[in-house]
Amino acid sequence: MAEREVVRRFGKVALVGRPNAGKSTLLNSLLREKLAIVSEKPQTTRNRIVGILSEKRGQMLLLDTPGVHKGRHRLNRRMVRAATDALNEADVVCLLADAAAPFGGGDEYMIELVKRAQAPKVAVLNKVDIMAKEALLPRIARYAETALFDEIVPLSARSGDGVALLADLLWERLPEGAARYDEDLLTLHPERFLVAERIREKLLSHTRQELPYSTAVIIDSWEEEERGGLVSILATILVERESQRRIVLGKEGRMIRAISTDARLDLEQYLERRVFLRAHVRCEANWREKGRILERLDKEARNVDLGANIEKSEGDL
Repeated sequence: MAEREVVRRFGKVALVGRPNAGKSTLLNSLLREKLAIVSEKPQTTRNRIVGILSEKRGQMLLLDTPGVHKGRHRLNRRMVRAATDALNEADVVCLLADAAAPFGGGDEYMIELVKRAQAPKVAVLNKVDIMAKEALLPRIARYAETALFDEIVPLSARSGDGVALLADLLWERLPEGAARYDEDLLTLHPERFLVAERIREKLLSHTRQELPYSTAVIIDSWEEEERGGLVSILATILVERESQRRIVLGKEGRMIRAISTDARLDLEQYLERRVFLRAHVRCEANWREKGRILERLDKEARNVDLGANIEKSEGDL
């Protein structure tokens, strides 16, 4: 009996939701590799992170978006716009909710927001591994009564339970089409941006709850030795106030050394090369409102046109 031909599919899946819903963890779980940084602190994701999942079934572009929240600063408004833009261009919309947290006005707002999207919709109730089982059915019913979603999938992005089922449901809803990107590509982002993100991840893990919102990481220089295999990276950590600068530096420079050491070890594993990392802290008042800084951060991320063909994407990398 002849083997059934696999239908090849290509399309974009937008992962949207409130801050801390687990979108980046789910992205990494679907890709089976770490692409997006993860932190327990809200608003960790600031850019739309594009992950490329290539299989026999086709190619799925996963758009990990910033959590939707009230944008008090220019930076935050850009973050929310990145999420809403992804809704408009997605072939499938995947709404993530933290099922372990009480359902509230923010969840109602997200439902109203995704209602505007024309694409098929899947609701993902994440973090079921840390909630009481008897609380799950009422939450499923809450989303079912909206009649918006093709599927409602309870899962744990952290443990991976339910992620394979979600992947199958997403593949089924993608349009037929040929892959547009090299199947070896994991993302369309420049390496410098991903390195800056990993440094910021270590900054988040070492600093206080209120500090991460007003910090950013910029790669100032990147030099590679041809023979020795050493990558020398100079990075700037931006803060908004001198008091924040002192926190990041720490007493006698202990905090910045700890951040730098953790980041260097992570980068050596990621780049598979020896890394020399030097980070300094610069105070730039109200940088989240300054267009020149936000434009530079956007340029570092440099999301390419997702409609581009493979020749263009390769040239941009």
